[in-house]
Amino acid sequence: MCGVFSICQQTCKNKPKYDLDEARKLSRRQHHRGPDFSGCYQDTKTGDILVHERLAIMDLGVVQPLQGTAPNRQVIHNGEIYNHQELRDTELKKYNLKTHCDSEVIIFLYEKYRDGHICNLLDGVFAFVLCCDGDFLAARDPLGVKQMYYGIDDDGRYFFSNEMKCLEDSCGDNKIESFPPGHYYTPKTGFVRYFNPEWFDFRKAIHPLDLKLLQKTMIASVHKRLMSDAPIGVLLSGGLDSSLVSSIASREMKRRGMAVHSFSIGVDHNSPDVVAARKVAKFIGTTHHEFYFSIEEGIKNLRKLIWHLESYDVTSIRASTPMYFLSEEIRKLGIKVVLSGEGADEIFGGYLYFHNAPSDEDFQKETIDRVLHLYTSDCLRADKSSMAHSVEVRVPFLDKAFVEAAVSLDPAFKRPQKLEDGRNCEKFVLRSAFNTDQYPYLPDEILWRQKEQFSDGVGYSWIDTLMKYCAAKITDKEFSQASKLFPHNTPHSKEAFYMRKIFHEQFPSEQAALTVRKWIPKWQKNQDPSGRASLVHENSAHNIGDEFCNNKSAISQHHIEQCRPQA
Repeated sequence: MCGVFSICQQTCKNKPKYDLDEARKLSRRQHHRGPDFSGCYQDTKTGDILVHERLAIMDLGVVQPLQGTAPNRQVIHNGEIYNHQELRDTELKKYNLKTHCDSEVIIFLYEKYRDGHICNLLDGVFAFVLCCDGDFLAARDPLGVKQMYYGIDDDGRYFFSNEMKCLEDSCGDNKIESFPPGHYYTPKTGFVRYFNPEWFDFRKAIHPLDLKLLQKTMIASVHKRLMSDAPIGVLLSGGLDSSLVSSIASREMKRRGMAVHSFSIGVDHNSPDVVAARKVAKFIGTTHHEFYFSIEEGIKNLRKLIWHLESYDVTSIRASTPMYFLSEEIRKLGIKVVLSGEGADEIFGGYLYFHNAPSDEDFQKETIDRVLHLYTSDCLRADKSSMAHSVEVRVPFLDKAFVEAAVSLDPAFKRPQKLEDGRNCEKFVLRSAFNTDQYPYLPDEILWRQKEQFSDGVGYSWIDTLMKYCAAKITDKEFSQASKLFPHNTPHSKEAFYMRKIFHEQFPSEQAALTVRKWIPKWQKNQDPSGRASLVHENSAHNIGDEFCNNKSAISQHHIEQCRPQA
């Protein structure tokens, strides 16, 4: 995890080369992403610039840019390439790579193939830029787990950065956009989609239920994300997703002789997530750390948080606040890498509003749309709120192989399933894949716990108080001007208006505002993003409970039992 910043001069003809020192100043705005080392390169012929802020995770002494076989072949990379050793042993076995850093394989693959489709050879997440013999290439991973923006200044130069704050001054009057996930860019081709899987088409979701495949690919995804030369831990909210990741990681880390540290946060000792995480940590045997933040601290920190988050989306800000404070405490303990559960709710329709989907087709379309826009919501939140304190978050649920297996599944199996007691259970298939009697991954009360969105689970008083605070800061007269002041994504509440007002003060361009996509639940009257806005939510029951854990589903229980993986 690092900060990449680059300028492509080739699109700006007959203009002086951009000053390298000025580029480095812009890059320093995201120095929090990579406080360990800074490095830069400027091509003497094209004037193209690469600047890198490094958070050292693999081969801890390496400084980027990394060189290929010649000085004018350089790459900067943010992310992790989990199959880098396999690539060294196969595709690149004739090349003499000089480091053990996973990023190094990118420049050598480009030297070999000279094509942006090398991205399809990379198993991992990335935002990278390279210069090679006058060529310029920028690329982003398939789902946009790594944040990346591009901008165009008045002279036609293309700027690329992990964070928008590096582009606002230079490109805000002209163009700033999110770099599209699954694409690469060159001055000759423009943006080219390299990632185009079959599951993009909702009609291809016809695969039969295979719980063994889901379990196998999920375990493999977690294991590969333990690749690190720096200390690693797990985020543990006590919900199904983070608890599964933590359980799988804990088993493998213990097998490798690694210490296992887990982390949770809430507003107090009795927050729903804190209580549940405590149970999971005891069950899987981690060294567990609980942290708390006061609501007053959260409100006081809003301006700083929005500067890091670069969003005015209400649910992102609500959920990023506890993650911001948690990352700060994790970094104090010397942990640089954590695994987390982002992505499962989008893949399996885990948000409570999915209970209201009118049909299998609508359900599948919505899951695909949510997955394809994770880069505007949960991936953005996880990346920026943690990197504010130089902590890298890894998300096993968004592994390419696991996403392929899960999204391609017939939606009839993924929709909420009715238990014998009449309750609907979201993500039933995922729960069933890890519901093994001989080798249990989680306690039943956690495995079947009702969905609790992160901003709710840290303590309901956080959102309730935040809404009241924002309402008191915005007058009725001011709120009546919302559509005039903010015609794009007009705030729907005083809370949203207050967040938007802070964002606009820090990122005043209309281009910056256009990069934000609001998170809005479908199929329900209440548009508030809190899970409690759904009629499905039960305020009195955070767990389904032991008495409901072994009830049968409305879908074929015989088929589930046939597919259930063995320990």
